Amino acid sequence: MIIDPRVQVLTRKEDLDPQQVADRVFIVLDILFATSTIVAALAAGARSVLPAVDARVARHLARDRAPDSFLLAGEHLADAIQGFAPPTPLALIERGVVGRDVIYSTTNGTVALERLAGARHVYAGALLNAASTVRHVLDQHPGQRIVVVCSGSVGHFNLEDWYGAGCFIDLIATATDNAADLSDAARAARMGYRAGTPLTALLEGRVGRLFSQRGLAPEIEHASRCSILDVVVRREGGALVRVPVAP
Repeated sequence: MIIDPRVQVLTRKEDLDPQQVADRVFIVLDILFATSTIVAALAAGARSVLPAVDARVARHLARDRAPDSFLLAGEHLADAIQGFAPPTPLALIERGVVGRDVIYSTTNGTVALERLAGARHVYAGALLNAASTVRHVLDQHPGQRIVVVCSGSVGHFNLEDWYGAGCFIDLIATATDNAADLSDAARAARMGYRAGTPLTALLEGRVGRLFSQRGLAPEIEHASRCSILDVVVRREGGALVRVPVAP
């Protein structure tokens, strides 16, 4: 079936219009590393991920919970938050996420998710789960407008989210036999994706260079792996959870 999802890309979370969220499907990207970490944690057996806009809110969400039932994790301005587990996929999973709620605060990705509190349909996307997310969204939301949101970096455009958006757009366009009504930003993101390679795009951006200098190249390499996880992550209430994937 050919559908016309009317696909848009926003290059920063700050470009979200709170008045235009009710009738759209949102896929939020923060490739380095928030949404990659969220997807990886849920794939590894976390019960849920609770996004928080800052450490104060995260600690509030942890209040009165059984100590073994949750894990606090996150960063602020690329620095780990004192007393929190690491914010990156591989390091967080090593701390033990199976059966636990991850309360997670980051500078950009979790803020982007919280900006969409008024939206009905919100997904966390990463290169890791791009194909399964696109299949699910096209199947479950036929004909609805899809907005791929690049979280960006403290109000600025960043390369890795733009590349990730291009990956999602390319998958949507291919799945719809190029019948999808793409915005100019969506077309440009697709061109950028087709011109590069995942690891190079992630390593060459400003954020990627910073994290690589901090010894996180293995985390970047992991986040650059496209569609290796058959996982769909959707917001249900205030939590991000793994939802069934259609065969």
